[in-house]
Amino acid sequence: MERTLRSLRNLGKQVFAISPFSEHFGRWLVDVRVVLSEFESSLDGAPDDSFFKERSQILSNVERQFEERRRREVSADKAARSLADNRALLKRMEDGYSAEKKAMEKRKASEVKRLSSNVNSLREEVDRIGRMKTSIFRGVSKKAKMQKEAEAAQRLNQAERGLSLAVQDFAAQQERLKAQYEKRKQPVVEQIGADQTDVEEAEIDHSLEARQVACEALVNAVTTLSARANVWAKA
Repeated sequence: MERTLRSLRNLGKQVFAISPFSEHFGRWLVDVRVVLSEFESSLDGAPDDSFFKERSQILSNVERQFEERRRREVSADKAARSLADNRALLKRMEDGYSAEKKAMEKRKASEVKRLSSNVNSLREEVDRIGRMKTSIFRGVSKKAKMQKEAEAAQRLNQAERGLSLAVQDFAAQQERLKAQYEKRKQPVVEQIGADQTDVEEAEIDHSLEARQVACEALVNAVTTLSARANVWAKA
């Protein structure tokens, strides 16, 4: 009996080092059944119905947990494929956003440069008009100069407003582009997180606890049967 108990306890502590762990389940169950079969064969008589019922229930329970682990591993395989697909999708989204952002920045730089050049030209014109000297001999009256200054200043104000509005518009476009990108990206990032969790979980042998519990229950069943057999032998 001691050999049986030692074998069962060793099987309960057995570690499956490499996933998929479900590939080891069948062999482990065979090893357990071989140990139990050898124990039953070593008895003077056949084990009683109580032992058979208890043993069958224990093995049935662990087999059911194994099946659940198999389903989770299948789910983890799907999660691994989904993880790869979504990472590739996220990379494409990031590249697309980066390209759009650079294109917008290029358009902004070009437009701001054009408008700034116009503003600078108008400022120079306003400054030039301001330096003009007025006299009847130069053909420029004070009234004409003031009118020219007013017209140039108006054009300058309009150009400056146009530049300011263009900068604001590009800023708003960039914010919309970023918001749209973040909105599209968020569900992909969340799915990557969920897939990553499933994949990492699949790398842990969660069947170990179930196998330990099953083997300890079988140890108790074997010990109890042996105790009953000793009582019968003395009776």
